[in-house]
Amino acid sequence: KVIIFFLFNRYRKGEVIYDQLRKIGAGVDWDRACFMMDPKITRAVTHAFIVMHEKGIIYRSNRLVNWCCILRSAISDIEVDKMELSGRTLLSVPGYLKKIEFGVLISFAYQIENSDEEVVVATTRIETMLGDSAVAVHPEDNRYKHLIGKNCIHPFLQRKLPIVADSFVDMEFGTGAVKITPAHDHNDYEVGVRHNLAFITCFTDDGNMSEQCGEFKNMKRFEARDAVLEALKKKGLFRGKSDNPMVVPLCSRSKDIVEPILKSQWYVRCNHMAQRAIEAVEKGHLKIIPDFHVATWRKWLENIRDWCISRQLWWGHRIPAYFISVDDPKIPAGTSDNNDYWVSAQNEAEAVKKAARKFDISEAKVSVKRDDDVLDTWFSSGMWPFEIFGWPEKTADLNKFFPGTLLETGHDILFFWVARMVFMSQELTGKLPFQEVYLHAMIRDAHGRKMSKSLGNVIDPLNVIHGVSLTQLNKILESGNLDPKELKTAKEGQARDYPNGIPECGTDALRFALINYTSQSRDINLDVLRIQGYRFFCNKIWQASRFTLMQLRSNFVPAEKFCLPEKISILDRWILSRLSYAVESSNNGMSSYHFSRVTTVLYNFWQYDFCDIYIEGCKPMFADGENPNGAMVARKVLFECLETGLRLLSPFMPFITEELWQRLPPRASKEQPESLCVAPYPEAEQYTFRDEALENRVAHAMHIVKTVRSLRSDYGLTAKSKTELYIIFENSSEVIEMEDLIPLITTLTSSSKVSLLTANKIQQMPSDSVQVVVSATCKISLLLKDIIDVPKEITKLTDREEKLMAQLQKLEETMSNPSYSKVPLGIRNNNAEKIASLLAESKHLNEAIIALKNSLA
Repeated sequence: KVIIFFLFNRYRKGEVIYDQLRKIGAGVDWDRACFMMDPKITRAVTHAFIVMHEKGIIYRSNRLVNWCCILRSAISDIEVDKMELSGRTLLSVPGYLKKIEFGVLISFAYQIENSDEEVVVATTRIETMLGDSAVAVHPEDNRYKHLIGKNCIHPFLQRKLPIVADSFVDMEFGTGAVKITPAHDHNDYEVGVRHNLAFITCFTDDGNMSEQCGEFKNMKRFEARDAVLEALKKKGLFRGKSDNPMVVPLCSRSKDIVEPILKSQWYVRCNHMAQRAIEAVEKGHLKIIPDFHVATWRKWLENIRDWCISRQLWWGHRIPAYFISVDDPKIPAGTSDNNDYWVSAQNEAEAVKKAARKFDISEAKVSVKRDDDVLDTWFSSGMWPFEIFGWPEKTADLNKFFPGTLLETGHDILFFWVARMVFMSQELTGKLPFQEVYLHAMIRDAHGRKMSKSLGNVIDPLNVIHGVSLTQLNKILESGNLDPKELKTAKEGQARDYPNGIPECGTDALRFALINYTSQSRDINLDVLRIQGYRFFCNKIWQASRFTLMQLRSNFVPAEKFCLPEKISILDRWILSRLSYAVESSNNGMSSYHFSRVTTVLYNFWQYDFCDIYIEGCKPMFADGENPNGAMVARKVLFECLETGLRLLSPFMPFITEELWQRLPPRASKEQPESLCVAPYPEAEQYTFRDEALENRVAHAMHIVKTVRSLRSDYGLTAKSKTELYIIFENSSEVIEMEDLIPLITTLTSSSKVSLLTANKIQQMPSDSVQVVVSATCKISLLLKDIIDVPKEITKLTDREEKLMAQLQKLEETMSNPSYSKVPLGIRNNNAEKIASLLAESKHLNEAIIALKNSLA
């Protein structure tokens, strides 16, 4: 019943994930979906284990593992969260009513046998002193040279602890003497092996003190921590306690404190496989993108340890290894950590045959028992690129699809998954599983914090797509398994970050935002408001498409291939140049995996070039109907920009682009693609309309337009308030460059008239106009007479400026507070942005006030 329930839960959870993938627009082969426990995967995993065991790559050994006492299982390094402490900290630990003290260093003394001398040692885990089997000092430390070879006496267990000389000891740290607990510390384990020390396990699998702990046996480990400390004080051996920065290892699933414990487990030899993986990258056969991750790849693999693949769980691929018992007095009984007494096989009958051959005896004298443990999930996951296609059988799918070309995944599992796929693939197939690895950043919340249920900052993508109220967010938390205190903290976090819930943003906006965030190196600080901004961008695309379709009319038939008309306006030539740039930049960004560059280029093309400039610049021509030939050319250009722009945008925003593309009139071609997602991506060779000189001219004009609009905004002028605009240049060449752009400037600045002047003809300009500098060689002048009440406007702007300065002063006072460094980084960054924005706005207001005062002079 438990297995049936688990399978049901797995399929239910799996459907949730599949639903998310479908709604996010993933284009995958759903018919080839696999579950890690599918029979074909199990067959492949069993075969791989047997092959690697018989080669000696997999072996049995008694070593330290990461042990979770709540799960009663070894866990992988990736399942260990590391909590950094700066000093004494009380932490909640599962199974304990009161919080447990961490981040302190406790010093105590060991008495020297037959002597009045003592050696003072220190530890952050005082309960592990019950597993001590030696004290180590540096061989060159003059303080302890005379004690090397002597024994300390354990105060509670009457155990003799030899004092050994080992160069791993740092003479400058602490007292220079180190307690050695080989069965519960990785460094101590190595010392224990070097000096043939006793390996004393002081914890049971469930976290109690073992039989070897004397009066403390059967105590819970952190209750024993207090008991041992009190006992040391009573014996007069306690020497002090001090704050100690440390890292506490936590099980990512249970939140229990992870203990290094000695266990007989299965291991994979990794040195040879790691070296091959390093060489694959160094020789260019495997490319890691971004390339700054290559240093991490090399660092991890050059310092690799053998991989523990045993897990004490009831769910997973059971290890196909059998322990051998022999009914023959000539053959001694084996132990579970002795690799010679294990065989790997497909089933028990095969194991018996292999065992009989191994010891050269009859099968009747052999009995075998299968290992109860299961394999680390990364073992089967490491075979994913080829096991899903039927390996080890030579299937058609395996031949066609393996090896692959590109793997896209998170950089946090570069070692745990990517490296192991390379290991397993090269070892079992002789091939690399893929040629390139693209590593995306990890998503954090807007404040840079890791997403955590207890913080209430986990974002379900479906909630961003469809929107969700704060009440609904709270209910989602309540349906989880948070304790009351965590639930309260999580709700407070949600209320702070999403006071009005999460607005409906849609799939395309979410996709575009996530891809645009890839410019960040390792972490994405996901701001829902930024995603909402891209929803508004979708609205802009929709409105631009609607305008274009209205202008095309029902009888418009686009040419199979766009050709540049002989008579074409400067505005048409400019937008085609910008389109050519967008196509070229998009292709370059795609091929180099700089996806955020592509999204930035496409955003700028749609938002500014196409919508804000070209469409707005075209509207007067379509409205007055005085230039039918120009309007006809503009329709062709509109269609080309829209259709090409949708194809460029399709990989990032597949839903809105498909919807709009299907509404476009088909080109005069019999080979019209059925869907945008299978239409060819625009190529730079097809768009040779680039004119950088023209782009520079229009960019200059747009700088002028931006300055005029800003000035008009400062004075509260609407588009209906037409003003005369004078543009003054230092030399006549700039006037000539700008002459054919006057209609565009007139439209975009809501001007009644635009005049171009050189500095030597400034006397032609009305004296009561408002002047503002645009650049070193250009300034503008607005004629505001009879449009605004200048003295009244000066008063209004001065009031606004004073309010801004008050806000600025309040923020600066907050930031100058000595405790401001404790404020979350995200809030500090927001405050810095607010100050920059207030300063910029204040500068604009000052310039506007000065300009108005000058107009009265």
